[in-house]
Amino acid sequence: MRTAIHLTFGALALAGLTACGSGAAPAPASSSGPAAPGKIAVAANDTECKVAASEVAAGTTTFAITNGGSKVTEFYVYAPGDRVMAEVENIVPGLTRELIAELPAGAYETACKPGMVGKGIRNPLKVTGEHKKLTADAKLAEAVASYKRYVKSQTDTLLVKTQEFVDAVKAGKIEEAKALYPVSRTYWERIEPVAEIFGDLDPAIDGREADLAEGDEWTGFHKIEKDLWIHKDVSKSGPMADKLIADVKTIVDKANAAELTPLHLANGAKELLDEVATGKITGEEDIWSHTDLWDFAANLQGSKAAVQSLRPVLEERAPDLVKTLDEKFAAAEAALEVHRKGDGWQLHNELSKAELKSLSDAINALGEPISKIAPVVAK
Repeated sequence: MRTAIHLTFGALALAGLTACGSGAAPAPASSSGPAAPGKIAVAANDTECKVAASEVAAGTTTFAITNGGSKVTEFYVYAPGDRVMAEVENIVPGLTRELIAELPAGAYETACKPGMVGKGIRNPLKVTGEHKKLTADAKLAEAVASYKRYVKSQTDTLLVKTQEFVDAVKAGKIEEAKALYPVSRTYWERIEPVAEIFGDLDPAIDGREADLAEGDEWTGFHKIEKDLWIHKDVSKSGPMADKLIADVKTIVDKANAAELTPLHLANGAKELLDEVATGKITGEEDIWSHTDLWDFAANLQGSKAAVQSLRPVLEERAPDLVKTLDEKFAAAEAALEVHRKGDGWQLHNELSKAELKSLSDAINALGEPISKIAPVVAK
């Protein structure tokens, strides 16, 4: 059943995302010297990642990634230390997705990740010259400041709730830990795009067993989830719980100190919806606890928070887009609210295929206008 649902809703996600990145890849830019203004074509497949330019001018750059392989892929721009400057995930075979990144002068790497695992196929990227930061615009600067206040509010509670979860696990209180598991993850899922900036810390906290590359150590929330729901034994989970809270504390410190750009907000809002469309809808995120709708709700809330931070800019530059976003957010929230159960949500395995399709349709309808935010912010 899980495989059938995954295939069905993978197709639905593709249908919704195609509108965001349809069309042929742009012509390759010159690889000698900074690329001309426009889009940098990236030809990705299962074994190659051909980026049409190895040097670009500082400022905003648009990458158009076409997946010509047989595996779902991702595309990243990394700063030294594998700090993620920009990313786009879940690029299914045959699809072109665009990513707009704001890059100051420096040395970077691009990476395609066929199968969405491992370090990826990497290429150097040199960024030269000076540029006027997007945050030179006062409204964009306030948007970033507003969103950082939101991140701080979420990370403060993430620390408290994760500690409660860890304490319950270490005390062997299985039922209490089960109840705390989706609650603590809510605060993580709301700010996941910020957490993902910091490379290996994100998979250490939120990595799924199915995503492990050969030789990887499995740690974090989902490892403990399996101990709670499948093994029904946390007597040996104490060290894993200690590592979880230590990693969460580290990433919280980094997240609150991170320098964000307006494009982090725009791209992050879309990324959170992609998380829903490709993971939460299929039930593959919380595969043992079936608490995917808690994550679903948190992703939707986090996406809305990013968009609301940008709202004054969007109202000025694209008022019709704001109206559409309001309508589609309301529709997605209403579709989810049908499945509220007490203080939480129905379990994923309690929902029918028709109910899952209704949720998927609402998210795909919202994803299309959200994909238009980054170009508005970058202009």
